[in-house]
Amino acid sequence: MNLKEYIRNVPDFPKPGIQFKDITTLWKDNKAFKESIDLLYQRYRDKKIDKVVGAESRGFIIASPLAYLLNAGFVPVRKKGKLPYKKINVVYELEYGTDSLEMHEDAIKQGENILVVDDLLATGGTMGAIIELVKKLGGNIIEAAFIVELEPLNGRKKIDAPVFSLVKYQDA
Repeated sequence: MNLKEYIRNVPDFPKPGIQFKDITTLWKDNKAFKESIDLLYQRYRDKKIDKVVGAESRGFIIASPLAYLLNAGFVPVRKKGKLPYKKINVVYELEYGTDSLEMHEDAIKQGENILVVDDLLATGGTMGAIIELVKKLGGNIIEAAFIVELEPLNGRKKIDAPVFSLVKYQDA
């Protein structure tokens, strides 16, 4: 199955010149959604993953079923102020300013094997911040996985972990 066929290109969103890759069209198709999760499961099923960490909010859509299939725990990474218990946080750079992500301080144990996932890799800032959080807690990052990667934006360079993407685009 060619997953690219299920991803909608939205020109000039959220601003002129941007070619937005909308994967909600992949997710609404039961076969394409299942295929994307199955492909990730096949890649990681023998990696002894303890936890799958998902980025708010679209990363949750991938991380939850994948954690279930891998018989692993699911750890949400949220925006500031969304988690109820003691947490660690990291501030990271955006194109215009900064943002902050948080994770519960007891979400990961020292030495656990961690798979981090998100829907799309663009500039790498969000995933770089998530990896920083996981490392603060002593997690062993197996890989950072994505449905889509926009290769021209060089997001891999900001990620201190191996990277895997199901679909790669040469245009951003």
